[in-house]
Amino acid sequence: MDFHSFYSTSYERVRRAMTLAFRDPALAEEITQEAFFQTLKKWSKVSLLDHPEGWTMVVAPNKGRDLHRRRVHHAAKQALLVNETMTQSGQSHVEDRMMVSTLLEGVSDRQRQALLLRYITQLTIPEIAVVMDCAEGTVKATLHSALAKASLQSKESTDVTE
Repeated sequence: MDFHSFYSTSYERVRRAMTLAFRDPALAEEITQEAFFQTLKKWSKVSLLDHPEGWTMVVAPNKGRDLHRRRVHHAAKQALLVNETMTQSGQSHVEDRMMVSTLLEGVSDRQRQALLLRYITQLTIPEIAVVMDCAEGTVKATLHSALAKASLQSKESTDVTE
């Protein structure tokens, strides 16, 4: 059997199985395409198997899990970025981002890490303690001192004498 006929007879079954497994038709389509691409790359070996479709059915969920991990990782990275909010005129709040950046520069590396983990990645105190390899009380104290320092720095930078 050549790859074209294998693809024609098997594609829809694999796609339906992935739709049932991942409950997302668009994701299932992408997974199926990736699985068949892998099958095509190894067709010289896969075509010799008794059930090439079975091999593809094993590859597809693996591709789905890989794709899901990549998306979760990408979403986590995106959450770390300071979102650019737009005003009604379409201009970004550059000043706000600059102020946040300045405030983060004014605290220690450990305090910055704690602030980012808590307020950007939205981790809980116990989760931060695991990431930073310290006690929960240490995380709380670090966050408290970082916020106090940032607050003081903010007051100093916005204090305008007339």
